[in-house]
Amino acid sequence: MLYQNNGGNKIPVLGLGTFLSNDEEILTNVLNEAFKLGYRHIDTATVYKNEHVVGKVIKEWLLSGQVNREDLFITTKLAPSSLYEDRVEEALKTSLENLQLDYVDLWLIHMPVAMKIVDGKPVPQPTDFISVWKKMEEQVEAGRAKTIGVSNFSISQIQRIQKIAKIQPANLQVEVNVFFQNRELVKFALSQNIVVVAYGPLGNPGMATRREGLPSLFENEVVKKISKKHSKTAAQVAFRFLIQKNLVTIPKCSSAERLKENINIFDFELDQEDIKSLEGLDRGDEARVFDMSFIPGLVDHPEYPYKK
Repeated sequence: MLYQNNGGNKIPVLGLGTFLSNDEEILTNVLNEAFKLGYRHIDTATVYKNEHVVGKVIKEWLLSGQVNREDLFITTKLAPSSLYEDRVEEALKTSLENLQLDYVDLWLIHMPVAMKIVDGKPVPQPTDFISVWKKMEEQVEAGRAKTIGVSNFSISQIQRIQKIAKIQPANLQVEVNVFFQNRELVKFALSQNIVVVAYGPLGNPGMATRREGLPSLFENEVVKKISKKHSKTAAQVAFRFLIQKNLVTIPKCSSAERLKENINIFDFELDQEDIKSLEGLDRGDEARVFDMSFIPGLVDHPEYPYKK
């Protein structure tokens, strides 16, 4: 496994994402298989409603003595419904209780817009993530989070935090893949020594918010050619591309076979010609899938991060 420096802590460049992993039995099996294969980086979030499953499996592995807590890198995220300074500490304590851990390695603000749940639906609210950040810093000082960061933030939003931060953001989790390379944001983050974690690394083929006409990674001729050249799958090429661009990635997975495939990316390297060809597949903003526009009122919110 390769690592990057995440605010003084080592983060494995390949992790397991758990977004949309709502079936307890399937997720339990996937996590157990992942640990067997050598995965040590697990990404969850309060809004995924699966922290308790992740916590149960982690506890079993720790009690068995097969892994040490220091070997694991566990990320969770502050929910938009807790993006208020008076809810920060309680939110993290609840996450830690669910995860059965004393601390998380990384705690992210899930998105820059606070939400209130009304009749079971999220409604955007006035947001002050600066005051929230200061409260998150207190949680680092209290030992409940090793590092803190943000997800789905824009450059200007990150800069506003940087101006007031005692503890700088260590990590930015955003959508990145060969078709949506998010270049300006990635370049900025890396220039600030902020680790970039790429979610949606395969271009999110199954998401309903995906625009019509976007290419499929698995049918793309450039990707096919590079896959054949290295005797690797399209997914392995996609993950390797991100890692060689100095990113971390967290593909989600629901089968043991795919878990094994995903982690088998450390025995080959893409050459400069491969990298250049894959860079040429970038479609810019039109290939963004997670624009969060499905939440009514969000696009018009002052803190909506993807304003044109």
